[in-house]
Amino acid sequence: MKVTVNINGKDTEIELTPDQVQKVKKSNQKVTDRIKTFEDVLEDNDISELDFKKSCKGLSEDEIAYKQIKLIVKSLNENWTPNWDDSNEYKYYPYFDMKSGGGFSFSYCDGWYTHTAVGSRLCFSKSYLAEYSGKQFTSIYEKFMK
Repeated sequence: MKVTVNINGKDTEIELTPDQVQKVKKSNQKVTDRIKTFEDVLEDNDISELDFKKSCKGLSEDEIAYKQIKLIVKSLNENWTPNWDDSNEYKYYPYFDMKSGGGFSFSYCDGWYTHTAVGSRLCFSKSYLAEYSGKQFTSIYEKFMK
């Protein structure tokens, strides 16, 4: 696909592959607008649904949910990883209200910093991402936590 870009004040026509066009479109869209379903997460990570299912063969429901959440976190964080050596860097996670009798719902998100080099892969760079994840993917978190 040919597109025109402005380079140093001069319009220049360039050819982009379909993959490059998708990357440009993706970079111009808010992550919470792009990632609405787990299928979106798989697409964002270039994983087919069939390949994901194959990778989960023999795993329990909570193990599958853990794999799903790791991918959700990766997508929503746009590949940001926490620096556990930086005690000034806040990390956020969704917090759930688990009631006896089977109730489970997103409650709020919380942030923390740490003085240790060991931490979780399931935290977010921004509080709004933790909140969005907890609300958008509640059913997956429930399978992981119950």
